[in-house]
Amino acid sequence: MTASGPHFVTILVAAGRGLRAGGGVPKQWRPLAGRRVADWTLAAFDPGPVVVVLHPDDKDIPLPEGVARVTGGATRSDSVKAGITRAWALGATHVLIHDIARPCVTPSVIAGVRDALTGGAVAAAPGLAVTDALWSCDGDRVGAMRDRTGLMRAQTPQGFAIGEIAAAHDGFEGAAADDVEVALSAGLPVTVTPGDEENIKITHAEDFARAEAILRKRTTMDIRMGNGFDVHAFCDGDQVMLCGVAVPHDRGLLGHSDADVGMHAVTDAIYGALAEGDIGRHFPPSDPQWKGAESHIFLSHAVGLAQRKGYRVSNIDCTLICERPKVGPHAAAMQAAMAGIMGVEPGRVSVKATTSERLGFTGRGEGIAAMASAVLVPL
Repeated sequence: MTASGPHFVTILVAAGRGLRAGGGVPKQWRPLAGRRVADWTLAAFDPGPVVVVLHPDDKDIPLPEGVARVTGGATRSDSVKAGITRAWALGATHVLIHDIARPCVTPSVIAGVRDALTGGAVAAAPGLAVTDALWSCDGDRVGAMRDRTGLMRAQTPQGFAIGEIAAAHDGFEGAAADDVEVALSAGLPVTVTPGDEENIKITHAEDFARAEAILRKRTTMDIRMGNGFDVHAFCDGDQVMLCGVAVPHDRGLLGHSDADVGMHAVTDAIYGALAEGDIGRHFPPSDPQWKGAESHIFLSHAVGLAQRKGYRVSNIDCTLICERPKVGPHAAAMQAAMAGIMGVEPGRVSVKATTSERLGFTGRGEGIAAMASAVLVPL
């Protein structure tokens, strides 16, 4: 551990082909409830450093920004070792190793493993007690009953102090069912933490329906709302950009980008609904590449980020606050422009204007303000 506590890096093992689940492509890249299986799993460990171990054929597959990728090996153990090496480089003191085909893992299962490691365990993994009767069979006939006392069903993520699990993998020969088996072979004590019946691993075709039902149940009422506010002062010019439309005016708007005050407020509302800060976090004004940038770049990024997190725009409400120019004649064009960028119907985008009754900076004609609300719903 560091002086400030453990530094966790999650390793998602995604180098397998997983074709038993059908679909003609590896199961981790198949669609599930509007996203790829892998996207659900990645979202479960966000925020936090994540390393995805990929098959060589998948090395260029799209992954969210900030996710580290590494090519796996011929065996699962080789792939995990590649992930551990990358986690070392990211400064990890501890790793959580998770099957990417377990997209329904819950925050409580993850927290249980992390808490055990933070509390001093060198290895921890979630498990569920076996409650069904067990048989050993000879073909299609029951041969004998088996004692289920003390038996657990293993789940992931399985967590370890990085030095100990790295050494265990280096000394392990053969194929292991999971990383707990590797840890036990090296004599490491493994703490059992609470598992969850919904933390299923997708293996067969029928598992997709069960996983989708679990995820749909969780996200049906997960509605997100955010607010945005922006201000830009007038400067020399002959037009202003408002909600994607160039509106003729005897002044321009001052800004690092194209100063589209309405689109900026809408973009910040979407970021707010995602708890992802504002435009400045994602497109710092100190970065010269964004000088004069068209604001649709920012809005497209916010909408794309929402989609990667499993949300779509339900509706937008934007109010422009100014004495001039008159917004009404351009409102329909603004609705259409914003709707096109966000991929929604114009009827889901409201653009309206009001004055401040000649009070304040907008009333004095010194600039334009905008406020916006965004509602996001699950995909």
